[in-house]
Formats: sequence, C-alpha cells, structure tokens
Amino acid sequence: MRKAEITRKTNETAITVALDLDGTGACTSQTGIGFFDHMIDQLARHSLIDITLSAKGDLHIDDHHTVEDCAIALGQALTAALGDKRGIRRYGHFNLAMDDAQIATALDLSGRPYLVWNVTHPTAKIGTFDTELVREFFQALSTHGGITLHVDQIHGLNSHHIAEATFKSLARALRMAVEMDPRMAGALPSTKGSL
Repeated sequence: MRKAEITRKTNETAITVALDLDGTGACTSQTGIGFFDHMIDQLARHSLIDITLSAKGDLHIDDHHTVEDCAIALGQALTAALGDKRGIRRYGHFNLAMDDAQIATALDLSGRPYLVWNVTHPTAKIGTFDTELVREFFQALSTHGGITLHVDQIHGLNSHHIAEATFKSLARALRMAVEMDPRMAGALPSTKGSL
C-alpha cells in the first residue's frame, strides 16, 4: 500500500495531503489559489499519482506560504508513501513540449535533495499568481521529498506555458521514478544498501 497522508499546521497554513502512488491521476486540490490548483491537477493527472490536497493559508498576505507549505507536505507524503524504496525505478526523466515551451526534467529519488533550476518566466505574474513561486514549489518539494531534481527550460515565450510544462514534465519524470520495476524483484535500487 504505497499511500500516505500528512497534516501540517503552522501559524501561516493548515494543510492536509493524501497520496496514492498507484492511483489513476485523480485529484482534488483546494488551496484557494486557482492557478496553483490547476498545476496540482496536472501533477496528479500526468504522474498517475492520486492527490488530495486541502490548504487554508494566509492568502490575505500573499500566496507564498501556502504554495511553499503545500510543497513541503507533498514532499513529506511522497517520502512516506515510498517507504524504503525497494523495487522502484528510482530515476526519472521527461522532455515535455507545450506549445512554445519545452522543459526537460531529470530526477533521482536519492534521499539527497538538490535542485538545479534553469527556468525563467518572461512575466512576474500569471493572472494574480507570482511566477517566482513555481521555483519555490520545486525547491520545497525537492528538499522535503529527498529528490535530486534538475529542471531545464529549452524554449519558452509564454509564462503560463512554461509553468505548466514544468509541472507536467515533473509529473512524467515522477511517474517513471516511482513505478515498480518488475526486474528489481523488490531489491533496493542502490549499491549503498539504503536510500
């Protein structure tokens, strides 16, 4: 049962997230941030990870705390759902094209968080959403999910397309990495003996 539920409560946010790594991509995301909910839906749909996310945050200040704390909770839930990581593929990569945008993502569920981010948005906002929060999400997810994560923008003119392509590319790379490898027969995908 590769499932997990995490509840995170601070003075800034109250978040509950549930994941099923062997789902169908079903998503319910209620964060109060329309564009962010759309991105979480893309993450679920293209990774085939079921995600239920509920967040109440200090949106009267801005979206920063809510987005970052959701990523923290998602990373923690991913770690919990993966358990000891026996039998998984561990590595994932995907080069995704969306209209003018092309994003390449490579990741390792190594337990060693590291983010390489080569993505720029031509505008500061997508509607009311701050584009700098896309990187904040990926940073917090990498840190709390123990993911070595490289995201490179090959092309991109439209901020919405660039942001959406990053989430979709992440999703497809995650799908590959969390899948059980039938050739591994439950073995740990590491020569170190632990991940």
